[in-house]
Amino acid sequence: MLLKTIILILLIGVVASLMTGLVFLFKDSEQPKSRRLLHALGVRITLAALLLGTIFYGFYTGQLRMGTNAPWHGPTTEAISTGQ
Repeated sequence: MLLKTIILILLIGVVASLMTGLVFLFKDSEQPKSRRLLHALGVRITLAALLLGTIFYGFYTGQLRMGTNAPWHGPTTEAISTGQ
């Protein structure tokens, strides 16, 4: 559960950095020396790399899985045979 919370926080951070970059793009259009947009891009790239690394770590450790284990797929035959 902690890993999914970290992933959600990083995703929100990426979106927030994207929005601040958009604001800086419009506000600093008259100031060619402003580097705020570049810094927002650096933050976004760093957060995206951390997000990807966290997702890969989750798959590597088995805390995240792909396939038919989603709640909308219903119980698996293994869960039915064990009575879960």
